[in-house]
Amino acid sequence: MNLNGATALVTGANRGIGAHLAAQLLERGAKVYATARRPELLDLPGAEVLALDVTDPAAIEAAARQAGDVDLLINNAGIASGATLLGDLDRVHTEMAVNVWGPLAMVRAFAPVLAANGGGAVVNVASAASWLALPGATAYAMTKAAVWSMSNGLRHELAAQGTQVTSVHIGIADTDMTAGQDLPKADPADIARATLDGVEAGEFEVVTDDLAALAKTLLAGDPRESYATVARMLSA
Repeated sequence: MNLNGATALVTGANRGIGAHLAAQLLERGAKVYATARRPELLDLPGAEVLALDVTDPAAIEAAARQAGDVDLLINNAGIASGATLLGDLDRVHTEMAVNVWGPLAMVRAFAPVLAANGGGAVVNVASAASWLALPGATAYAMTKAAVWSMSNGLRHELAAQGTQVTSVHIGIADTDMTAGQDLPKADPADIARATLDGVEAGEFEVVTDDLAALAKTLLAGDPRESYATVARMLSA
């Protein structure tokens, strides 16, 4: 997909990877709808700003009406609350609502828009956690595994209308979400660049960094090795 002249909508564009995606899309010649729950926090000259909460069906439908020229949908908005599967169930439900049901609702609303505009593309921002769960973030890992599987399923269902589907798998990015974690972190600008390069190349999956590549490699092996690798990482 050629991004020069494309029209993109980016969820969660107010900070982190989303802000870099929106800014780099503008640099590549795309029209950009930058969205956030609090649009007053958006500072992206050249972008069209929309208020959007991906857990609000009415807001999603309104965005689909307002942005009827979109041919690239980037589902970037997400949360990581530290919820665990046997912990507070309300927090698990909240992560599922934002990280899984939100992107699916966006695709369902925008699929007809993409079809009307020639097919275009959908990008779902997933994670290395799609393939490798870490203690203390097990609910997040479940949601990102679902995003990966959702992307694989949507690739079948959107093929007939010519819509490309790309899932993006990130290790640990240097964003507000990982503040306070003393671990090697990838530059969000580099992640955004790799993502957009992957979209232009028609990639099904974009693996943005070494940690994500390691997680995918472990997926094909004995799961015991995955747990051993996590233990070594946490003890390092």
